[in-house]
Amino acid sequence: MSAAAALNTLSVGTAGPRVAFLHGLFGQGRNWSTIAKGLAGPDGDRARCTLVDLPDHGRSPWSEEFSFEAYAASVASTLRAIDPGPWVVVGHSLGGKTAMVLALHEPDLVSRLVVVDIAPKSYGSLERFEGYISEMQALPLSELTDRADAEARFAEPDPGVKSFLLQNLRRDGAGWRWQANVELFAADAARGTDSVIAAFPVAPGDVEPYAGPVLWVAGGESGYIRPEDAEGMRALFPRVRLLTVKGASHWVHTDSPEIVVEALRRVITAPPTTP
Repeated sequence: MSAAAALNTLSVGTAGPRVAFLHGLFGQGRNWSTIAKGLAGPDGDRARCTLVDLPDHGRSPWSEEFSFEAYAASVASTLRAIDPGPWVVVGHSLGGKTAMVLALHEPDLVSRLVVVDIAPKSYGSLERFEGYISEMQALPLSELTDRADAEARFAEPDPGVKSFLLQNLRRDGAGWRWQANVELFAADAARGTDSVIAAFPVAPGDVEPYAGPVLWVAGGESGYIRPEDAEGMRALFPRVRLLTVKGASHWVHTDSPEIVVEALRRVITAPPTTP
């Protein structure tokens, strides 16, 4: 992978293993703050966590075209500039796919991998997000008076989802703008079953399997990981172990932060192993 533009990051912790966190679609690095603080410990000396804003999200640069390989290259370049590694890399959903691509293409950078509630497969389309994208596009940014006005006008009925999406809304002078590259994601969603974001760019046989240990975390109430996904996961990540968190939705780390922190603590403190 070639070098790419540096991404915005937030640091939590001052000593210990290097851990990078990658968020999902419409998220930001700071969505992992609670987990990172728990992992770093009260004195911040148990882990050095880097919370990454992926391209087209948060305060990171935008792309003209979506590509998991380009996302992974940007993450690799950003992490190497901080520390040559290796790193423990944790990714959720879109960030989980990015983390998998990173580990497959840059295995020397990734000592251990944690993939949260996503599989290395095509999910068909972005239909699960099309409603959110439409709501964001429909918000009349030029008419908003303040954040309360935006919240009142935003059509999403679920308070948690509304809060999650509106974290992307930022003041821009006298007006407002989306930090996330909504139009890029809308264009990808419009591709239907040809969506690049819904797909996965690596198939077994394309590259050497990743030889490091992998923790695969599934939400017990989510439908993103299914039993039939295990074969494809093992083909690319033969040292994978599945942890299913009962009662958790797709946003496992939000629903069950204590369980996720403890699982990650075990990952980063496990003794080095050989394949």
